[in-house]
Amino acid sequence: MKILRAFFAFLAVATLSDATLADTAYAHDKQAGPEAAQDDGVSVEPGGTQTLADGTKLLGGKQFTVHVAGEGRDVILIPGLASPRAVWNATKAQLAGHYRLHIIQIRGFGDAPGANAQGPVIDKFVAELADYIDDEIMDKDIKDKDGGKKPLVIGHSLGGFSAMKLAADHPQLIERAMVIDSLPFFGMIFGPAMTAETLEPQATIMRDIIAAQKSYTADARTLQTMSISEEGRAQVAAWAQDADPKAVASFLYDLMVSDIRPQMRAITVPITMLYPLDESVMPAARVDAMYTAAFAGADSVTLKRIENSRHFIMLDQPEAFAAAVEEFLIDKPAK
Repeated sequence: MKILRAFFAFLAVATLSDATLADTAYAHDKQAGPEAAQDDGVSVEPGGTQTLADGTKLLGGKQFTVHVAGEGRDVILIPGLASPRAVWNATKAQLAGHYRLHIIQIRGFGDAPGANAQGPVIDKFVAELADYIDDEIMDKDIKDKDGGKKPLVIGHSLGGFSAMKLAADHPQLIERAMVIDSLPFFGMIFGPAMTAETLEPQATIMRDIIAAQKSYTADARTLQTMSISEEGRAQVAAWAQDADPKAVASFLYDLMVSDIRPQMRAITVPITMLYPLDESVMPAARVDAMYTAAFAGADSVTLKRIENSRHFIMLDQPEAFAAAVEEFLIDKPAK
């Protein structure tokens, strides 16, 4: 379990910076506060919309911002902890011209934390995402051939956890989901007997320590778990340095004390779960067993292994990842 423990340590500490951060937001709530989101130098007020230089739209609000680009079937992309929407740049290019993309950036992960500076945050984030889907996707003009169709959701790490929770809490709003290297309970990394309740004291301490920080540089050992390449690790480190410690602390705490394994067994939304394998770190049998146990009883989940990869599969195996995304997006006949 060494790589998983190191990964969890990364989530805890490899995301802090004292850089000057841009303001941010997305929400339908007009009372979200004075913060404004920025993308390509364009700012947007809470509840507002701005047109970017390329003609695409940036929507702003409380928990997250949304870059909307393209036309067609709606696909939502959610990055992970301390990751900006730039994580999806290659996927955006891959899908351009074929889908209407809704590329999320959680507030504080590349801009100011706003409402995410203090928890609880995950429940609010998922609830706001559900509102966004209902208002901006399900209510599309019925003249649009894709209007009213439930979106396809792809999420990495924290984004994957959020996608699973969305499927559990709002199954009527999601067609299917792809989850990239996430777990329904991150505490299981510490052992099968761990529960959200027994982990809560440690989660509180970790949250408070991180929130009090002004800067942090991820060390090489923790970054090793993120990517197999030097270039990948450098990219992850750069993204992490732009994350706000208070937002990281809030989301990390919620991840540590959230266990949706019981809900996973009742989910009917089809979920594809991509997980990485690097046999130089851990044998395939152990990795397979860990992920199989994590999703035991979740009949709607299909596990798919991506070899020669670590946590950021999209950086380590871009061709295999792109192929998996294409396969996921293809509509399949109902069984």
